[in-house]
Amino acid sequence: MKVIVNIQLKEGVLDPQGKAVHHALLALQFNEVQNVRIGKQIILHVEENDKEKTLKRVKEMCEELLANTVIETYSIDIEN
Repeated sequence: MKVIVNIQLKEGVLDPQGKAVHHALLALQFNEVQNVRIGKQIILHVEENDKEKTLKRVKEMCEELLANTVIETYSIDIEN
């Protein structure tokens, strides 16, 4: 199974990389951009056919390693 994990900073957590990209976009005259938040995407290929079992295991991976749950949130999308 292909599993896509999207991780982003929680609201209220400063995002200096997003701020830098926002300023660069404004400097390039992309004035319609109001805010930029930078996240990360992790793609996993998992050898498992049970979607529920895969979801449970990937949640464990996120909680233990992939995401810093103090300052980040994550979402999981499982594709067959």
